[in-house]
Amino acid sequence: MFRVGSKAACMACRNLVSTNMGVRFRVPLQKLHPLSRAIHHRYSGNTNPQRTPHRTAARYFTSMSRLPMRPPKPPPGSGGYGHQQQRNFWVARLAARLLKLRYILFGTAVGGGYTAKKTYEEWKDMLPDFSEYNWVIPDFVWELSEQIDLDKLAKALPEMEEIAKLLPDLDKIGENFTFLKSLLSSGVSLGSEVKGASGLHLLLETSGDPPLKATDSSTAATQDGSDKQYKKSSDKEKIDQLQEELLRTQLKYQRMLERLEKENKELRKVVLQKDDKGIHQRKVKKSLIDLYSEVLDILSDYDANYNTQDHLPRVVVVGDQSAGKTSVLEMIAQARIFPRGSGEMMTRSPVKVTLSEGPHHVALFKDSGREFDLTKEEDLAALRHEIELRMRKSVKEGQTVSCETISLSVKGPGIQRMVLVDLPGVISTVTTGMASDTKETIFSISKAYMQNPNAIILCIQDGSVDAERSIVTDLVSQMDPHGKRTIFVLTKVDLAEKNLASPSRIQQIVEGKLFPMKALGYFAVVTGKGSSAESIESIKDYEEDFFQNSRLLRDGMLKAHQVTTKNLSLAVSDCFWKMVRESVEQQADVFKASRFNLETEWKNNYPRLRELDRNELFEKAKNEILDEVISLSQVTPQHWESILQKKLWERVSTHVIENIYLPAAQTMDSGTFNTTVDIKLKQWTDKQLPHKALEVAWETLQEEFARFMAEYKGKDQDDIFDKLKEAVKDESIKRHKWNERAMDSLRVIQHNALEDRSITDKPQWDAAIQFMEETLQSRLKDTESVIRDMVGPGWRQRWLNWMNRTPEQHIRNETKNELERLLKLHDEHTAYLANDEVTTVRKNLEGRGVEVDPVLIKDTWHQLYRRHFLQKALSHCNLCKRGFYYYQRHFVDSELECNDVVLFWRIQRMLVITANTLRQQLTNTEVRRLEKNVKEVLDDFGEDSEKKTHLITGRRVQLAEDLKKVREIQEKLEAFIEALHKEK
Repeated sequence: MFRVGSKAACMACRNLVSTNMGVRFRVPLQKLHPLSRAIHHRYSGNTNPQRTPHRTAARYFTSMSRLPMRPPKPPPGSGGYGHQQQRNFWVARLAARLLKLRYILFGTAVGGGYTAKKTYEEWKDMLPDFSEYNWVIPDFVWELSEQIDLDKLAKALPEMEEIAKLLPDLDKIGENFTFLKSLLSSGVSLGSEVKGASGLHLLLETSGDPPLKATDSSTAATQDGSDKQYKKSSDKEKIDQLQEELLRTQLKYQRMLERLEKENKELRKVVLQKDDKGIHQRKVKKSLIDLYSEVLDILSDYDANYNTQDHLPRVVVVGDQSAGKTSVLEMIAQARIFPRGSGEMMTRSPVKVTLSEGPHHVALFKDSGREFDLTKEEDLAALRHEIELRMRKSVKEGQTVSCETISLSVKGPGIQRMVLVDLPGVISTVTTGMASDTKETIFSISKAYMQNPNAIILCIQDGSVDAERSIVTDLVSQMDPHGKRTIFVLTKVDLAEKNLASPSRIQQIVEGKLFPMKALGYFAVVTGKGSSAESIESIKDYEEDFFQNSRLLRDGMLKAHQVTTKNLSLAVSDCFWKMVRESVEQQADVFKASRFNLETEWKNNYPRLRELDRNELFEKAKNEILDEVISLSQVTPQHWESILQKKLWERVSTHVIENIYLPAAQTMDSGTFNTTVDIKLKQWTDKQLPHKALEVAWETLQEEFARFMAEYKGKDQDDIFDKLKEAVKDESIKRHKWNERAMDSLRVIQHNALEDRSITDKPQWDAAIQFMEETLQSRLKDTESVIRDMVGPGWRQRWLNWMNRTPEQHIRNETKNELERLLKLHDEHTAYLANDEVTTVRKNLEGRGVEVDPVLIKDTWHQLYRRHFLQKALSHCNLCKRGFYYYQRHFVDSELECNDVVLFWRIQRMLVITANTLRQQLTNTEVRRLEKNVKEVLDDFGEDSEKKTHLITGRRVQLAEDLKKVREIQEKLEAFIEALHKEK
């Protein structure tokens, strides 16, 4: 380079100007450099003082250098200006070429650097945001990253030649666009060909591919020179070539993006797995979508009927049965996770799927810790089976679908973050095997989810069937008439293109011109060939190949951003997060106000009670019930035996008196009495007595258990537990089974006790006599009560209480008087009347004008003789009080032969021994088994939320439940909002 202001510089500029003007470029003077223009005027004889070359050049160079400006002097020995110009002509040309080469190199360097920088910035924008994974990388890595030499990093970028290979042939595309725009500007009518070209032009404008800009520039550069008209056949060929070229270019860029995206996934996976080596061992924070999903799970548990202020966004997937809802969800989740059936209803309850990004492709349920590896076919089969089991379990008996939500989380590399709810398919007819209300139930479930003003409705329409057969579009139109939150998806487009005679009908559908419903966006997808064995990757390839070769896209009926499930998932995810950001804080304020109202109501109504929810109240009641069962084991043996003995005698006394004692005593013979007693006692012991004893023991245990639970109420018992305790008591008793092996040993013990006839001392004798007297007196009172009821009130009651006898009672009274006279005449009469005696009594009554039936005579005689016999037995019992001496020495005295006392002693001893045996079995075995049953019942009730809801009720419980849930929801929402702000 020459020094500024030197003579050589002026000469070089003069030579350049002369060369440019005279030979090559013919540049106008106005466009010359100021220095060159000044030199030209100087040597061309210009005398204008305002255009003095030295002044002009000095004014220009002063801004660049402070060196003085001098006019150039001709070299010594020069022969004048003309000779100097001819001699330096080749020097000027050489200098011009050198300067031109310098500027070309300089421009190439600047342009190449700018292009490299732009490419670097674009690649850097395509990388994921690793800010949330900063904790994975150690601190020293960040310190080293600050010292990285950027020049070395720039050298690591691909060479410009490799990048240029990826770019399309811009010149060829420019020529095609020049031709297309010339056709459009000249107004040539080409029919359907021009229509397709215009549609394709619109498609490329909306897709935003980089080559279009270069094409526009090349078109603008060559548009002025292309105004030639082509024939119709050549125009069509040009348009077809243009379309094919553009599709190939788009496919080329798409594959390059897919490759970069795959590398991006691998990089994310490596970063997320970086913690395996123990770097920064800290707990992984929950992702943003997981926090949001937890809020939705709490709301679902809080109120499954959507009666609360739950307006948080969800993506609700609705569609006709077998329309392809499940396939679309699987493509978005990138795994075949749902059970499938050929035309059969498989989705029987709502399934909430939380999609999030993670290093491994796994799925798990919210109430289970098992992870299903979605890359393994056996785990996929197990997951589908588990979902099917949960659906069938949630469906109540007699129903076909359920409103109970199944929560599932799916994580994997590159999965879009969102929450989708898959609903049962809408049906038009109830088939055999379905509940009669299945159609209405599905409609109500779908409406409940779609009524949420912030729910995004993903409306799935089967493209392979007639659009007029769709049911779901009308339902969606009712819920979202303006289409502000609806995304329409047309499935099975491959079958639609094949079967439909008019493909333009598909265009009408995706443009929203066929259905009356409105939507934010319209998408067309292909979800495989209908085989359940297809993998996600094969379905993606099939979808890509179909749209690449489809005339729908080639003819401009569909736009590039409207096809493939990948574009659909991106659009749904963007819409979902936009809705979340717009509504989540408003929903948090709603729950905050609800919490304030609930807390105020609690302080006003229950100021001295803690806010215990249903689960906490159940645990408190559980402890109280277990304490009561433990206190049952503290009952004294004396109390057990007295209760058992009393209850056992009450249960068997009637049998002993009516079937053993009276038949034997009425024989009036000592030997016959003992034989009859032994036989009847043996039969009774073998068949009835052990069963009766165990029944008495079991009833006694129940009564004592109930008594302890009732007594506990008098303390600090909360009456809110009454229903629960009663249910626990009933269920425990129902489950308790007495040990049947105890019956055999009890039978032997009772038989041995009844076989013993030896009364060893006088107290035992007296006790037996007392027991006999009490028993006989009790029976005598019962008999006299029966006789009074038969004959009616006596004369005193009739006079004092103004009571009268009925005709039947009058007959009974006359019959009683006649039979009493017979007993007075025959004091030792047997228990039964002879036939002639019955006839005599009846005739005597007829003589007094009383008509009586023989059966009535015998019934009256039975009660009268019973009373007569018991009175005689009591008087004999008084005589036996001094008969122990005769019994002990085996003296035979007709008056003091007290075999009946020995019988009652044997019965009494059997009762004592049986009560003692039962008490031991109760305290040693049955009480513990009952306590175990109570624990099992409480555990079962604790796992049954419906049972707890039914048994622990009241406004206090419901208020505490609402308070807990609303607080939990608010806390989760606040944590989610904080994380959302950090992500921004």
